[in-house]
Amino acid sequence: MNIMNTKILISVAAAALITLTGCASNPTNAQIGTGVGAVGGGLLGNAVFGSTLGTVGGAAAGALIGNEIGKKR
Repeated sequence: MNIMNTKILISVAAAALITLTGCASNPTNAQIGTGVGAVGGGLLGNAVFGSTLGTVGGAAAGALIGNEIGKKR
């Protein structure tokens, strides 16, 4: 496996774990927005910057944006 496939596999596994953990109760729109934003931001950050820092930074930015959008719904 190359590094890119490993990163994608870890990202998908982490997203699945977060999703399954959230199934214990009904999540709020802000929580859903945070999760979706983090995954999307992480994928975009990795695609644009191609580094771990880009992935983590994109996930953090996506989580913040997703949380704010979720609060407004």
